[in-house]
Amino acid sequence: MSTLATPALAAQATKAITIYKTPWCGCCGAWVEHMTGAGWTATVRELEDLAPVRRRYGVPDALASCHTGVVGSYAVEGHVPAGDVARLVRERPDVFGLTVPGMPLGSPGMPAPAGRAQAFQTLLILKDGTTRVFARHG
Repeated sequence: MSTLATPALAAQATKAITIYKTPWCGCCGAWVEHMTGAGWTATVRELEDLAPVRRRYGVPDALASCHTGVVGSYAVEGHVPAGDVARLVRERPDVFGLTVPGMPLGSPGMPAPAGRAQAFQTLLILKDGTTRVFARHG
């Protein structure tokens, strides 16, 4: 019996993520450390302009953050917790990916002074460009 692996399944098996970031962003490096600390193998690509990557993976400008990860065919935009990425790959919904818009204090890679962490949501980016809450944090 032959088994065909989709890109999302291949990423799940190896926990591989490609992260596109600008060379000057410090919090992006902290998010890379969060992902590798959670067992992901990260390939980092530094670009001056991330807009073409976001467009390729269906991330609307209004949902953009400071870096874009790619796991299989999914976009992972911004400071998305590693556990949410693992859940996305495990559940394999028919979506463009996940986003944590902006840079909420207390999200992975965005340390917050004691007591200053912000509650935030991880959103699914649906194929029609709308969003739905995937997870709530804080």
